[in-house]
Amino acid sequence: MPKAYWIGHVTVDDPAAYQAYRHANAAAFAKFGGRFLVRGGEQEPLEGKLRPRSVVIEFPDLVSARACYSSPEYQAALRLRQNCSIADLVIVEGYDG
Repeated sequence: MPKAYWIGHVTVDDPAAYQAYRHANAAAFAKFGGRFLVRGGEQEPLEGKLRPRSVVIEFPDLVSARACYSSPEYQAALRLRQNCSIADLVIVEGYDG
């Protein structure tokens, strides 16, 4: 079964408030096996437009990735993020070739 990923591109408007989101999302990610592969860091956009912050979170499978997003734990964290940032987020199934 292939892994799944959240891929996010984020513009943070209030870094202090965003820290509260980062602390709050930890419970949901731990519960569903989410593991950060990319969490901010330097990036070099080569094509198109991206937001200043990129995030990639690996999950054991697509079911876990979807369940995490829908969970009460993540939805509570999401409300914190929506107050201090704008994001584009997609859940993708990994390649298991």
